[in-house]
Amino acid sequence: MIGSPGTLILVTVLLPCLAGVLVLLLGRNPNAREAATLLVGGVTFWHVLGILHLVREGERPSLTLLEVVPGVEFAFQVEPLGMVFALVASFLWPVTSLYAIGYMRGHHEKNQTRFFFFFAIAIAGALGVAFSGNLFTLFVFYEFLTLCTFPLVTHHQTEEAKRSGRIYLGILLTTSVGLQLVAIIWTWVLAGTLDFRDGGILAGTASAGVLGAILVLYVYGVGKAAVMPFHRWLPAAMVAPTPVSALLHAVAVVKAGVFTVLKLAVYVFGIDLLQTLATTAWLAWAAAATIILGSLVAFSKDNLKARLAYSTISQLSYIVLGAMLANSLGIIGGGMHIAMHAFGKITLFFAAGAIMVAAHEKEISRMHGLGRKMPITFGAFLIGSLSIIGLPPAGGAWSKWFLGMGTLDAGQLGLLCVLMLSSLLGLYYLLEVPVKAFFFAPPADGGHHGHDHGDDHGDGHGDDHGHAHDGADGHDPSAFVIGGLREAPLPSLIAICVTAAATVALFFWPELWHELMSAVVSGGAQ
Repeated sequence: MIGSPGTLILVTVLLPCLAGVLVLLLGRNPNAREAATLLVGGVTFWHVLGILHLVREGERPSLTLLEVVPGVEFAFQVEPLGMVFALVASFLWPVTSLYAIGYMRGHHEKNQTRFFFFFAIAIAGALGVAFSGNLFTLFVFYEFLTLCTFPLVTHHQTEEAKRSGRIYLGILLTTSVGLQLVAIIWTWVLAGTLDFRDGGILAGTASAGVLGAILVLYVYGVGKAAVMPFHRWLPAAMVAPTPVSALLHAVAVVKAGVFTVLKLAVYVFGIDLLQTLATTAWLAWAAAATIILGSLVAFSKDNLKARLAYSTISQLSYIVLGAMLANSLGIIGGGMHIAMHAFGKITLFFAAGAIMVAAHEKEISRMHGLGRKMPITFGAFLIGSLSIIGLPPAGGAWSKWFLGMGTLDAGQLGLLCVLMLSSLLGLYYLLEVPVKAFFFAPPADGGHHGHDHGDDHGDGHGDDHGHAHDGADGHDPSAFVIGGLREAPLPSLIAICVTAAATVALFFWPELWHELMSAVVSGGAQ
């Protein structure tokens, strides 16, 4: 651990950039390249734990780098909500990198050095968002995260990947510049500051109608939160390799979106002000509509990654709903759901990628009986599903409990019914996968084809090495074969086990996340 709290913050944000540089320098040596990624990822998480210690002691470490214009600084300040996001991103980065080693090699992906480079600097963007001390700094890192994940979305360089990349970039930049930036400038004009403060900075600065309009601009301007109708970029991005999907859905991008919504609710508007705005209730129902519609579309998808993508759209609005409930229980539930959803959903995406690499299947209707060959993968998928649904013994049960209590505290029985209906839909569209895998017989045509190695929307051709099949010695680099089992490559399998175990651990030990979010609302309600 290095120096003062401010130095610690700066080093933590810069460490992923160092990893990116090392990846480029060691690109010709894959083992060294990936070892550097894992090592720096571990060191980054260690530094985040150092900042966590300070925050739990009641400190708010800060660092001002420069004054851009009078009254607007490029500055960091770490508070409990930012700590939640930083812990999730920094822990899951090396785990996802470990998964990616097995996936990218087993799937024979091209341009692996470029992948690991942009993955690393995306984490720097996520940590910058988490540690932002004001709206200006947050906006800079928010846009940085969008730009550095674009090459990951278009990784396959097919026409479909390029088209999806244009959708990704178009929606996220249009919403952030056309809506979010307008709201930030409006906030500056009214409040005279862009700093995050307990209780907010907008109370008493304008009429309820004006402040309500600004709230709408912010919620829809944070396109990464994927509130409908600004959600299309998320399923479009599923063209990317599965580790990128994990990054988008669990580690950085969408979490940056919903984190920003919560941050705005607590530190720009304040809980007390939100309770007085008519648009707060309207936005809560907009989030509720996204929850149900996302669940219904997920219900209709046979492609596993597409189903998971629409599930994410639904689950993100749980967090937006928590913010718009404008009470302590809703904020606590929303903040805890950042962590609970991250671990559950990344487990699901890890499993989806493992199924594709080891069994070459991506359609749920063709996964009958696969659980007998891949029991670890489908067992992990079951655990992740329970968390997303909100059932014990998985961590999602806690966040959904607090969100449900938040709806009751707000007197919104209709919103409680929405949460319950979404969970019931999740019971089908998520549990269908392990049920078919474990309890249904394989297809009558002999089952699972070994000729389709493509990603969900990719070109299906790895790199110059072509497709991997069992050789004369029985070795298959696309799978970890032991006995009659055929699981994902060992690094990926280890990562799956880690996130599945963490998902269960969050149920039995949720205290840290509750402690951090309780600190958020105790300050935010002042």
